[in-house]
Amino acid sequence: MKFFGFIVIYVLSASLSSVLSRSTRIIGGTNARAGEFPFAAAVHIHTSDGQYLCGGALVNNQWVLTAAQCCEDALRFTIVLGINNLQDNGPNRLTVAAEEYILAPGYDAFTLQHDIGLIKLRMPIEYTNYIQPILLPTAPVNDYTAVVAIGWGQTSDDEAATVSDLNRVTITTLSNEECRLTYGAAIIDDMVCAEGNYNQGTCNGDSGSPLIQYALNQKATVVAVSSFFSGNGCESTDPSGFTRTYPYVDWIKSVTDIL
Repeated sequence: MKFFGFIVIYVLSASLSSVLSRSTRIIGGTNARAGEFPFAAAVHIHTSDGQYLCGGALVNNQWVLTAAQCCEDALRFTIVLGINNLQDNGPNRLTVAAEEYILAPGYDAFTLQHDIGLIKLRMPIEYTNYIQPILLPTAPVNDYTAVVAIGWGQTSDDEAATVSDLNRVTITTLSNEECRLTYGAAIIDDMVCAEGNYNQGTCNGDSGSPLIQYALNQKATVVAVSSFFSGNGCESTDPSGFTRTYPYVDWIKSVTDIL
């Protein structure tokens, strides 16, 4: 099992040598409101060498979209839906188990290319006011678009632990040409980078969490999945990296039977 947040690959940029590290947290964000992200899934991954936390997004009543790095080598998953605080044992909480997962074709754990995966819940679930699916995109997300990143990951480089409360932060997508100024040729067309004011973005524990655009009458759409951040640290001003969802929509629909 890969250790989320560890160094993956060195790539040369025009001005510096950066490192792609698996994304695990939200930096510079605020706590989400109750019910604000009813599709948010906390994905606890059980492996032969420990337990790890990722994020995910419910796409229908039996499938969670996440990063491939969060699925690879997993023995089983415990997925929590319906709540923002992971310590909340109230009536809105739903905890479900899963073992089956499918990785996107071509996933490369070294380069993080095609870093997207699906987890199948053992049984279909019932929707509530606090548990709802997110929409899949009908077009690629545009450059320089306001989007929202969420997650239960670290909130600073000094605090290694993930957090109990779901965090959110508004950031802006970049062009891939601009992103390559930091990460070089490691950035392929199926990736997208985003940055906020100063150092806002993702970090350890946020891998697999959705990047959200409010389009189509302000309904939430998962335009990308959190994948990596700079080896310079989560609090560096380097942009956060994501896997675009749109190139995989047909694959997602074929696996999940979404119409």
